[in-house]
Amino acid sequence: MKIVVVAGARPNFMKVAPIIEALKKQQAIDPALELLLVHTGQHYDEQMSRAFFNDLGLPRPDVDLEVGSGTHAEQTGRVMIAFEALLLERKPDWVVVVGDVNSTVACALAAKKLCIKVAHVEAGLRSRDWTMPEEVNRVVTDVLCDALFTTDTLASDNLRREGVEPAKIHFVGNVMIDTLLKHHVRAQALRQWEDLGLARRGYGVVTLHRPSNVDAPEEFKKIVDALDVVQDELALVFPVHPRTRRMAENFGLWNRLQGMKNLRLLAPLGYLQMLSLTGSAALILTDSGGLQEEAVVLGVPCITLRPNTERPITIAVGANQLVDNDTDAIVAAVRCKLAAAGGTFRRPEKWDGQAAHRIVQILLNS
Repeated sequence: MKIVVVAGARPNFMKVAPIIEALKKQQAIDPALELLLVHTGQHYDEQMSRAFFNDLGLPRPDVDLEVGSGTHAEQTGRVMIAFEALLLERKPDWVVVVGDVNSTVACALAAKKLCIKVAHVEAGLRSRDWTMPEEVNRVVTDVLCDALFTTDTLASDNLRREGVEPAKIHFVGNVMIDTLLKHHVRAQALRQWEDLGLARRGYGVVTLHRPSNVDAPEEFKKIVDALDVVQDELALVFPVHPRTRRMAENFGLWNRLQGMKNLRLLAPLGYLQMLSLTGSAALILTDSGGLQEEAVVLGVPCITLRPNTERPITIAVGANQLVDNDTDAIVAAVRCKLAAAGGTFRRPEKWDGQAAHRIVQILLNS
């Protein structure tokens, strides 16, 4: 069997890492199994990519398509053209795509048109928000795929309601949690918070990158207003996405953020550095899907600056709260979380570090 695993952007690295590891273990048993790791180059920063690959123990990609950035249509089209050529040359039995970036849907579509079987890891997640490009990518990818690997029962239910054949749906657990559980102890040993002069559980971590939050000045300003209030009551650490910084500068908000005495602005961090910070935080303020999930296992309350989430399981287990980007709601939610007693959250079924193993076994037996 020949399997191609695709990573398109940095959030994908954490998802493909345990799958690659599980496939390599199988290769040791069955040398006839062929594995190809493809990086589309949708988002590529050599320094950050190298840090992530080193942190996660990932091999360098066998192929880098180097498609670069562009509009959604330009990027999707370039990925399809480059990936189709690769498929015609390599002729795999399976293509495995993860997550919801443009590369996910582009590679799934190119493979399906060549009658190559496609598997989607993190299938069935739904925000019901069609203004999010990721929602379009998720739904289209799921329609195309032959195997749909879900992180939780709610995602499996979504697929069944959409009419997907039950035989295609496989509830396997969460590969992001596979990665977290493997690296958590090593990340905490970094004690990243001490390098910033902070105390464990004495700070919050902020991440922002969604267009709905950072592309409109009035919406971005509401979040900055909230951060200004919160940082007077709790130290905040904010690793700033390059695009978020660019928007903050364009809207005249960057100088204001820099002037907040209890807010630490950082460059983007490697996986272990970020996990070290989030794992010992008092709370997380984010619009990221992956951080919502990680917060569950880390036992760190999460406040999501969005009106919806494709990961409602995080709310169901009590780890996550949606507040959108309203200033007063954000501040109130932070105060409520800080006043509540700490503790752990109920971990969803099969979030046990074995999701990748289950995925590989299903693929090999298909």
